[in-house]
Amino acid sequence: MYFVANWKMFGNYKSINTLNKVIKFSKSKAIKKGRLIYCPPYTLISSFFKKFENCLIDLGAQNCHESEDYGSHTGFINSKMIKSTGANYVILGHSENRKKGESDQLINTKIKNAIKAKLKVIFCIGETLIEKKKKKTKAVLSKQIKLGLKKIKISSNIFIAYEPVWSIGTGDIPKSIELEKTVQFIKKKFKGKPPKILYGGSVNTENIKDLKKITILDGFLIGGASQNSKKFIDIVKKTYN
Repeated sequence: MYFVANWKMFGNYKSINTLNKVIKFSKSKAIKKGRLIYCPPYTLISSFFKKFENCLIDLGAQNCHESEDYGSHTGFINSKMIKSTGANYVILGHSENRKKGESDQLINTKIKNAIKAKLKVIFCIGETLIEKKKKKTKAVLSKQIKLGLKKIKISSNIFIAYEPVWSIGTGDIPKSIELEKTVQFIKKKFKGKPPKILYGGSVNTENIKDLKKITILDGFLIGGASQNSKKFIDIVKKTYN
C-alpha cells in the first residue's frame, strides 16, 4: 500500500522537526509493507531528502513545468530539476491545478517529460460535484485518462489517483459501493495490467476505516491529515488493523 503525503502550500524549515515520529515509525514493524511518500513544497524537498537519508521514506514534488529542458520560465521547475533534488515522484493533474487552467493536453506533456526524467507520476483524475450530479463521472474520467495518458506506455512509473473534486477538503467521501465501482471502472480502462490506483479526497483517521474496505485500492493520496505526523501514522496503522 502506498501512502502519499501531499503537503500542498504548507510548511517551512521548522516543519522538518515534525518528521521525527514518522521516521521512527517507518523503521518499525507496524508499517508492514506500506510505502510512505512525502510531497512537500519545492522549497523543502532537498531538506526532506537529507532528513530521510537513513530510512525508506520516498519523496515527490506536487507539480512541474512542462518543458523537458531548461529555459526562460521564471518561477517554474521542470522534471529534471525535481529529479536532481533526490525526489522520485511527481503529482500531476491535480484538480487544484486543473482549475487554474491546466488542460489534459498540457498534463500529457508534463507526464511524458516526467517519465523521461525517470520520475514516477501520480496522475490525478476526478469529477466535480456538478459532473457527478449530472451522472458524467465515467465520461469525465474516461476523457482525462484518454487525453492525459495519450501515447504513454503504462508501466510501474504511472499511478492513478482518483480524487473526486467534490471530496477534496470537504470531509465528504464517496460511498463504499460507489467508490469500488469507480475504481473497477478505472482499472478496466487499461489493457493488460492496470496501474496502481490510489484514492484521494478528505482521507482522515476516521474515514480510513471505511476506505480500507475497498481492497482493490493500492493506497491513498492524503492532504491535510498528512501535515500532522500523528494523524498520518494513524491512517497507516488503521489501514492494516
